[in-house]
Amino acid sequence: MSTLVHTLHVILAGAWLGGVVFTTAVVSPSLKAMKWSEAERVGVRSVIGKQYARVGTVNLVLLLVFAVLDGLMKGFGAIFHVEYLLLATIFGLVAAHGAYFGRRLVRLAEAERRAVSAEEARAFAKRRHAFQRLSFRVSLFDVLISAVVVGLAVNT
Repeated sequence: MSTLVHTLHVILAGAWLGGVVFTTAVVSPSLKAMKWSEAERVGVRSVIGKQYARVGTVNLVLLLVFAVLDGLMKGFGAIFHVEYLLLATIFGLVAAHGAYFGRRLVRLAEAERRAVSAEEARAFAKRRHAFQRLSFRVSLFDVLISAVVVGLAVNT
């Protein structure tokens, strides 16, 4: 039973990392290549993000459950404690990304679209671009932490 729990722990960690890498390294760059306006891309990215959140949240919760079960079966060593801390960090990043970054980017894109002048639209676009860069850095941090979680899961 311990081997099954550990195997599922590692598979779920890998699936989480794969999803994060896919959305960061494939979906976002692909959307940038589309001939849509920036506002349209933000809208599409928001829809994709909401759908991914449903799947990703289930994966992340199951990863936490199996990481805890694995720890229970093997004794909670230092590696498990570090992994749990990193998983808590990932939960926070995911919550912040969806609740704060995604919503703010959508609001900025809508404000840009509704701007009454070209100058006002450029100002909103500039703010949105800066915020997108910050959002991307948060995503890269999530990828890094997720990769460490996979490494820890494999080595427990």
